[in-house]
Amino acid sequence: MTTKPKAKKFRLKRQQSDSLGTPDDGFGDIDFRNTPPQEQQAKSPGRSNASLSIEQEIAQIKAEGLSGRQLRSARRVAQRHDLKVKSDFDAVRQLRAMGIDPFAGLDMLAVVGGKEAEANTPNQSPLAKVNPTKSEPKKPIDEAQRAAEIMRIQRDIARRRRRQVALLSVRLFFFVIMPTMIVAFYYFAVATSLYATKSEFVIQQAGMGASSSSSLSSMFSGTGLATQQDSVGVQSYLTSRDAMNRLNQDLGFIDHFSSRRIDALRRIDPNATQEEAFRLYQNMVKVGYDPTEGLIKMEVIAADPQTSQAFSEALIGYAEEQVDQLTARLRNDQMKGARESYEEANQRLIEAQERVVLLQEQLNVIAPDIEIANKMNAIARIEDQIRSERVRLDRLMSNARPNETRVQVIEGNIASLQRELDVLRISLTENGRGDASMARISAQLSVAQIDLQTRTALLQQSLGQLESSRIEADSQVRYLSNSVRPIAPDEPTYPRAFENTLLAFLVFSGIYLMISLTTSVLREQVSA
Repeated sequence: MTTKPKAKKFRLKRQQSDSLGTPDDGFGDIDFRNTPPQEQQAKSPGRSNASLSIEQEIAQIKAEGLSGRQLRSARRVAQRHDLKVKSDFDAVRQLRAMGIDPFAGLDMLAVVGGKEAEANTPNQSPLAKVNPTKSEPKKPIDEAQRAAEIMRIQRDIARRRRRQVALLSVRLFFFVIMPTMIVAFYYFAVATSLYATKSEFVIQQAGMGASSSSSLSSMFSGTGLATQQDSVGVQSYLTSRDAMNRLNQDLGFIDHFSSRRIDALRRIDPNATQEEAFRLYQNMVKVGYDPTEGLIKMEVIAADPQTSQAFSEALIGYAEEQVDQLTARLRNDQMKGARESYEEANQRLIEAQERVVLLQEQLNVIAPDIEIANKMNAIARIEDQIRSERVRLDRLMSNARPNETRVQVIEGNIASLQRELDVLRISLTENGRGDASMARISAQLSVAQIDLQTRTALLQQSLGQLESSRIEADSQVRYLSNSVRPIAPDEPTYPRAFENTLLAFLVFSGIYLMISLTTSVLREQVSA
């Protein structure tokens, strides 16, 4: 009477466990309660005997030809039961020894996936359980059990999903949201308001001279290419330590940014090194050059608008001085050579003029050519008179009895004219006072006058060269023209709280995403 209810109860529990998808023992509906031990061993050839060693049992399991999916399922089931296994086959062995189906996960997937052909088959025999290729029909599962199992799986999936979402939310909060909130708090509540004064100026070149109007460089005159090198030089100077030191000496750049009204992150120590001050200067003075238009754009940042404007105007003044110094040496060298040549030619001309005047004073001759011409005319007239008197004398002497008185008078006239002629001729070649002759005087004055004419031509040439050098030097002059003058702003320019906060959020999100992807890839590689 007592045995039948127990057997009935045992079969009922067994049916319930089968219907709920609990692990099958691998023997189907065989009842071993009244079977002798020898008969049980004969009916269960798939189970490992106590007399078999672990290596033999694993060898038998390997001989069953289990698939990789079945082995992975056995390892997962062993991990859920906290079993320490050495391999997938060892997991199958230990699970079977405990009476647990190593492939329960595969049966559950068949139930969830809607594989009704496998689910509705009757229970498999022990050999079919071991070797799926020789399977027998399983016991059918009703709809209520299927729905309950699906509901349990869905709840488990939802619970895991909620846990993963919660962990993801915590990570996002600590690595993205909280740093972004700190950045936003700094920019909205702590950061000092800064004012930026913007200005634009261009370096212009004077008109090209006539000497260089035909050169290739005249093609680019008036464009940004003609002053590109100068603009780059001015940009480099404005962002240099020299400009920072001058600005600090004139307007106290370091003192301004070391005051207590500047927030701690932007404030600089009054005794800071040159490198620290220069890094701050590079952040507060931004200079850019546009080569297409030739414009130099400058932005100067300070804690108040008046100081920002003063800094900007001072830097523009430094830039003007730098522009003037760029070509000052070239212009000075050009003008110096031309001016020295002109002054030397002028001095030589003055010396030649003094030499001519001195000769004229010493020789009492203003124009030797005129003196010689006058004397030559006088000699010609005297010779004509002598010739006329000789003709008269010849006429008197042609008479048989010439008049002696008239003959003597004519001969006296001829003699006096001859003496005068000799004096004139002697004066042309030799001075009566023992001085240089008229020919020598004429030669000396001619040489002096020729030297004077040469010096005059050289002076004119030097004057033209000086004028050309002046025009060339003027063409090398650079002018700094302000297209946009610095005007103090009436509203703070920095910090741009919203833009900087959004940028910080994107940066932190990108860093978190890269770290997450890298971690996932590494975890997958390690688990594989």
